[in-house]
Amino acid sequence: MMERVSVDIGGTFTDCFLVWGDQYVSAKALTTHQNLALGFNAALGQAIGQLDLSLEQVMGEVDSVRYATTLGTNALIERRGPTIGVITTAGFESSVPLSRGRGYGEGLPDRFRKDLPMAQRPEPIVPIPLIAGVRERLSEKGEVIMALDKEDVRSQVRKLVDRGAQAFVVSLVNSVVNPAHELRVEELIRSEYPEHMLGSAPIILAHLVAGRKGEYARTSSAIVDAFLHKAMYLGLSTLELNLRDNGHERPMQVVHNSGGMAQLNSTDALQTLHSGPVAGIGASEHLAAETDLGNVVCSDMGGTSFDIGLVVEGGVKFYDFNPVIDRWMVNIPMVHLVTLGAGGGSVARYDRLRRTVAVGPESAGSDPGPACYDKGGRDVTVTDADLILGYLEPDNYAGGQIALSEKRATSLFQRNIGKPLDIDAVAAAKLVKQKVDNDMANGIAQELRARGYEPANFTLLAYGGNGALHACGIADAIGIKKVLVPPFSAIFSAVGAGNMDQLHIHERSVYLQIYDSVTRALLSDFDGFNAIVEQLEERGRQDLVRQGYAEDEIEHRLELDMRYGNQLAQTAVVVGQNRITRNRELLELIALFGRDYGKRFGEGSQAPEAGIRINTVRVASFVRAPKLAFSKVLPDPETLRPAPEPEVRKFCHFIGRDEPTDTGFYRLDSLSPGHVVEGPAVVISESTTFLVEPGWRLSVGEYGAGWLERQDIIGEAE
Repeated sequence: MMERVSVDIGGTFTDCFLVWGDQYVSAKALTTHQNLALGFNAALGQAIGQLDLSLEQVMGEVDSVRYATTLGTNALIERRGPTIGVITTAGFESSVPLSRGRGYGEGLPDRFRKDLPMAQRPEPIVPIPLIAGVRERLSEKGEVIMALDKEDVRSQVRKLVDRGAQAFVVSLVNSVVNPAHELRVEELIRSEYPEHMLGSAPIILAHLVAGRKGEYARTSSAIVDAFLHKAMYLGLSTLELNLRDNGHERPMQVVHNSGGMAQLNSTDALQTLHSGPVAGIGASEHLAAETDLGNVVCSDMGGTSFDIGLVVEGGVKFYDFNPVIDRWMVNIPMVHLVTLGAGGGSVARYDRLRRTVAVGPESAGSDPGPACYDKGGRDVTVTDADLILGYLEPDNYAGGQIALSEKRATSLFQRNIGKPLDIDAVAAAKLVKQKVDNDMANGIAQELRARGYEPANFTLLAYGGNGALHACGIADAIGIKKVLVPPFSAIFSAVGAGNMDQLHIHERSVYLQIYDSVTRALLSDFDGFNAIVEQLEERGRQDLVRQGYAEDEIEHRLELDMRYGNQLAQTAVVVGQNRITRNRELLELIALFGRDYGKRFGEGSQAPEAGIRINTVRVASFVRAPKLAFSKVLPDPETLRPAPEPEVRKFCHFIGRDEPTDTGFYRLDSLSPGHVVEGPAVVISESTTFLVEPGWRLSVGEYGAGWLERQDIIGEAE
């Protein structure tokens, strides 16, 4: 019997999902930034209260407590971190400040990235005076060209300490091939400044954070990791101590942005960034497999942002191998995620240049929040538009916790947008809804078509607090005809945290010509290739054994970053077997790479005449964990029946209709699995609102799930 607690700690709310046997319970509480444990305890208290259990009983019996968190993301945005000193190879001190020459644009919206005359680099985490070069040099093969000068290292470390360094990053050229010099620098820092002098100043070695070459991105990875180390250590340690105080003796688990999880003592701060949205994609993958949905677009619409991910039938995973975190490129493998500045709190304004409306990326946040919160906010938002159009109940928003002021929203909408456009507030609200739905639809379309997919072949999975409210509008704009609002949609990322496998990814940069176009020879050093794979498997094995897992539970997945010749475009290939022992297996790998490359860039674009090489060897080591059962989420077609009459009817405004439309309002808890609600309709739950737009119908599933279909395809499907 599964008994598990999973938590997603966001900037505003802490979401909790409790699995107790065959009972699933969700709860929310405000995040308490001064002590994360207080918000966790409040959310868990709500959940166990629904099952009439005691805290001691739950904490003593659950098999695991799993956390996904935006703690690191918020600390990076707010620039809350220690003063960092960087030690690099002499002559390479400018690698980070120059940031490949394109650092001014990384992490910015397109319109700012293209504005070269006004380009401004981000305020550096590590200013130039805190970057020190030491005399040493390794070749690209890891051979010692210049031995490490120990006295020079001691001198540079003293300078950094005198300038206020509270943490150290050691990133030496080619250390991913031979880490000996980085390890020696760590020893010298420890001997020069033992803990009783500087305290527990963290020393981050770049080769342990990122195993691929690329000096700028690797150093940036280590810098971000060091910058977040203290905030993550204090925040997560507080949570772990709280578990101990309440009787939970098992190790705390932390979700990683690689799509897995690990114990706190095996987690780098950098691995926790964006772990909440990544957990949602993990839940989507599991749900899609259990319900045979096929291809799925994951869309998480919260108060501030709209996150997009892809789950493709056949198990193809999409990773970013050089993701941009805030304003810095790093080179850790992270589940691919696109974030748009579009959410319920996104600010709507009059665009004077185009004489229309613009939405986001700025957000009104939760304080003062949208104008309708009546907390003094003077900006109008998407939530204000939804209220004016009639989709929200002013006295029953967020389970009745927030009373909305329609009068204030209408007044400010008229002043900020209606007056400049010479239209009334309702027409302005329609423009805002249409604009934000189109922006989100365009983001999805761009993501799909860049990878060669058609939106019509996908189901939209809509979750987050505002996902069910805008799902039909997004789907209409993009040509998607089926939408699933998953169970527990408002806390779906917390649900995903409960489904993660224990996983570690290790990788190493290599330069392997598996086909040399000049000599027309295939790779012959199979032993050398297999030795690299074995080393990476051993690192993953040690990680998992250290956390208490038996060796026979551990599995490994081999991935290779491959390219034709010197092309910049490379493709990650998931290899079916972890060793190559003969030419036939090598030719099968080449054929697999060619098929994957053709799917991505178009059949016929393959260029084996340029040679084929491997740039990165990557091994994912994991232990499978029991998963939640979602096989009965979709409504059974045999049980579909009309819903009872709505509790109340109101007039709502919809895009494409000049006159207000009579709309039925339902309570989700008054509907049962199999009930069918014809649009237009609004279905309200304690945590979200389903908007069934004209031309759509909603079929209610288990655990509050909703299956939305365009009515013009229902006859075809039947």
